Amino acid sequence: MREKFRELQDYLSKMSKQGLCLAYSGGIDSCVLLYLCKDLDVVAVTFKSLLQDDEEIAFACDLCKTYKVEHKIVEYYPLDDPFIKNNPKDRCYYCKKMFFSKIIDFANNRVVIDGTNADDLKVFRPGIKALKELKIHSPFAEFEITKQEIRDFAKHCGIKIYNKPSTPCFATRLPYNTLLCETLINKAKEGEKILKYYGFSDCRFRIHNDIARIEIPLCEINKFIGLREKILIKLKSLNLKYYTLDIEGLRIASMDCALSDTQPAQKKQAEQKNNVI
Repeated sequence: MREKFRELQDYLSKMSKQGLCLAYSGGIDSCVLLYLCKDLDVVAVTFKSLLQDDEEIAFACDLCKTYKVEHKIVEYYPLDDPFIKNNPKDRCYYCKKMFFSKIIDFANNRVVIDGTNADDLKVFRPGIKALKELKIHSPFAEFEITKQEIRDFAKHCGIKIYNKPSTPCFATRLPYNTLLCETLINKAKEGEKILKYYGFSDCRFRIHNDIARIEIPLCEINKFIGLREKILIKLKSLNLKYYTLDIEGLRIASMDCALSDTQPAQKKQAEQKNNVI
């Protein structure tokens, strides 16, 4: 692992001669990439919209200040794009295409990099197609560095957020082909805010029409049951009809289960075509 990161550091140093522009979300992947680039010629760009968590944006700003990296926040409204608003299964492609095109314009000939890692190439990630089309560099993927290796490196370097939970955009809280709207997205945000208030830092509040489906790690279900009444009182303010706890526990990209019939072909395609970004 250390050898991989030494080679990666040399690679980034060479690219920085042209200047780097980091697509910086504030997640663990882009945070570690920020750490690796903090002494290089780099500008970090964070996109802010209703699909992101405000606390995540604030965290991203604070870390850039800590590392003394120039940071630009660009606000945009993704629901203006009908392809994104209709939330098709390849929504991520259109979203990535939109904001990475904006980053390229802002970068002004700097090399644009992002935190896509090697694991992302093995699962359903429509946005990777947009990255390839726009010739975005994904150093972790190029050096076959996995999510766990990123976390291990962060811990080794004393980066306190090495175990930071993943925070995908809030469009993932609604089933594919469900029309995205501010009302539903804000309900998903508020639902997770309530769960986090009661100590469930890694959670998902997914909405299926008028049904809420709560995902938390299996090891925390007993804790949830003990707090059930207090949590339910708060959640009912969201005016949904049903509030359910998913007994399969927290699952990354659980909405992709609806794609189960096509997943094997997609996975094979990802393995064949997304070896290098």
